[in-house]
Amino acid sequence: MFVLLLPGSVAGSIPFGILRSENGLRIPDLSPSSISAAILVVVGAIVLLRCVWDFFATGKGTLAPIDPPRVLVVGGLYRFTRNPMYNGVLAVVVGEAWLFGSVSLIKYALMVLVFFHLFVALYEEPVLTSQFGESYRVYRRAVPRWGFTTRPFQGATGSTA
Repeated sequence: MFVLLLPGSVAGSIPFGILRSENGLRIPDLSPSSISAAILVVVGAIVLLRCVWDFFATGKGTLAPIDPPRVLVVGGLYRFTRNPMYNGVLAVVVGEAWLFGSVSLIKYALMVLVFFHLFVALYEEPVLTSQFGESYRVYRRAVPRWGFTTRPFQGATGSTA
């Protein structure tokens, strides 16, 4: 349910509303650009769903604030970036902006990026540090907050809360 509510709103219903308000909802022409944009949307959605699975299978929790992972998730895509779920959502929104040629969606994607950054830096990272201590500090030093590393994190699955 929270997959639909949280990222579904950010990457689905809000962009839909933006496109509808600017009469930007249309079937895009088939072109290399539209195919590339659609691939970006699909890849972003796959990244998001993989992270949701990792939260459930490894973290023993969900992306819902009322049931967060109880084990620090440092495997899967989290070996390469600390925030693959946010990266996936942003990829979906940027792909939608590209697919529909929407400057408004690009502006929205930038606002989402700023919000994600502030949320991660001011709330999520302090909470994870408090919850998982040195395990999270080691992980944080090895894996970038944004972007990706070419040297995957080799640490253990993670500590429990």
